[in-house]
Amino acid sequence: MLFTHKSLFASLTPLTLFLVLVGCSSGQTSAVASIPPTKTSTQSPIAAATPTPAPSSSPTTVSPSPTTAASTTTLLVTHSKSDYMSFLDPASGRLEKLVVGKAPFAIAKGPNHRAYVSTAEGVAVIDTKTRTRLALIPYQANVGKPRFGEYRSGGMGIAVSPDGKFVYVGVYLDGGKSQLEILDTEKLAMTGRVAIGVRPFDVVTSLDGREVYSIDHDGYTVTAVDPFGLKSRTLEAAPFGKGGFEKPHYAAVRGDGRLLLPYQGRGLVVLDPKSGSYTTEPLTGNTHQEGVTLTPDGKQLLIVGIGSAGSATGKPNLTVLDVNTYAEKIMPLTRMHQMVATSGDGRYAYLTGGVTYADTGWNGMTVVDLTSGSTREMELPDYPLDVQLLTGN
Repeated sequence: MLFTHKSLFASLTPLTLFLVLVGCSSGQTSAVASIPPTKTSTQSPIAAATPTPAPSSSPTTVSPSPTTAASTTTLLVTHSKSDYMSFLDPASGRLEKLVVGKAPFAIAKGPNHRAYVSTAEGVAVIDTKTRTRLALIPYQANVGKPRFGEYRSGGMGIAVSPDGKFVYVGVYLDGGKSQLEILDTEKLAMTGRVAIGVRPFDVVTSLDGREVYSIDHDGYTVTAVDPFGLKSRTLEAAPFGKGGFEKPHYAAVRGDGRLLLPYQGRGLVVLDPKSGSYTTEPLTGNTHQEGVTLTPDGKQLLIVGIGSAGSATGKPNLTVLDVNTYAEKIMPLTRMHQMVATSGDGRYAYLTGGVTYADTGWNGMTVVDLTSGSTREMELPDYPLDVQLLTGN
């Protein structure tokens, strides 16, 4: 049954849990580290950048699970409490580090073996075939001295245009300001910027690349940006009102162009960016929801829930949602997680432990078998945050 955001909000019962209503409160190239074995369970001015030679990488190895078969899967992972990303084989635990910039946040994949990483210092341009950093592009905004933590200034959400010619990065600044900056991938320079809402956790593009959407965590909004005309529209996205933890975090673009944004395991906003209107489908996960991803066939949305916060009183879980019928399958988890990616065949989900909220996560990843529901944990260093599947390599 379909609800409008007003009718769903009116039907809510009083909240049963009170938390602080401030939101989600909202060098060297590589080194060899010792990591414990995995565990298995069933449960203005253009800022030009000079390309820099990439630091070399050396592998770190995690002991593989005895039940894990050999795999050709490679994951790209940001390690938010350091200055590197990694190339990770989730089956063997083999990890190769690559320095990208301090406090890396998110990864966006592009064509021609390129990936782009938002950091506190700038956007790192990565050659995923040679596993080198080609450049670190500074932001147009003055982000100050690089810092770490949930509220550090610098790049957050990031996306690549469908044709690979541009990269869009949400840049958070102290004082509540944020802007979307545009990177020309041929010039390797920022060539434009547009004001957006506060703390852009995620950035996604329309299917045709004509618009870019900033998910404004602290603004309770989505900003639709015309990257060619440098104009923007603010779209409301607050099905449970503007207060506390009922904020947008991450979004996926469905095949019909609508944005899917989950809230608190209570409702899924289905937003039409053209009209700015939305409906809210009921969710039952009852968990503070963060990262999302579509399965490779585009039929299911995976939603990470970290547990209780604000109106969500349940435990950590992973929701597998049919994007057309909205039928849910909820898989319980023993730990908190932030982001999720899937294997190329859609069977496995990879969840990172580096939760942004109040530093409440852990140094590791959980691999979920979406068919059997079994889980396997592995420890990873330096608070892994974003995760993306490397394809075409």
